[in-house]
Amino acid sequence: MSGKPYVQNAIDDHIAHRIQLRRCMLGLTQKDLGDRCGVSCQQMQKYESAANRISAARLFQVGLAMDTPISFFFSGLPGHLPDETKSTKSRHMSEPTLDDPMNKNETLELITLYWKLSNDKQRTTIMDILTALVSGDKVSVKTDEPKK
Repeated sequence: MSGKPYVQNAIDDHIAHRIQLRRCMLGLTQKDLGDRCGVSCQQMQKYESAANRISAARLFQVGLAMDTPISFFFSGLPGHLPDETKSTKSRHMSEPTLDDPMNKNETLELITLYWKLSNDKQRTTIMDILTALVSGDKVSVKTDEPKK
């Protein structure tokens, strides 16, 4: 340890938010994830709030525990970031905005329900319906059941 105090920055905040997002997407509690990683629920809470910086090794372990590639936690970061501290960080990183669909409860609910579908055919049908609704096309659902 270098002896320098931990200064939370925009990257720490972004990774913390992505850990929490993925955990919630999977329907896991902080205790569930902590148990999978061998850390306490309190430690997971500190990682998710960026109160403690997560090491590369622990982030890798968190990814394995959630069957998630490491790249997921960095997704959305710009290629180059200036040195930013908590007090000067840009809003584009992890602060919620009203128009960001990833910060809405119905987004999480939709994703959770989508992945609870039992097979790829059902998921494809849902994607077809959503695509048709967005494009304004007529929605027709194909089923394998014979018509009566």
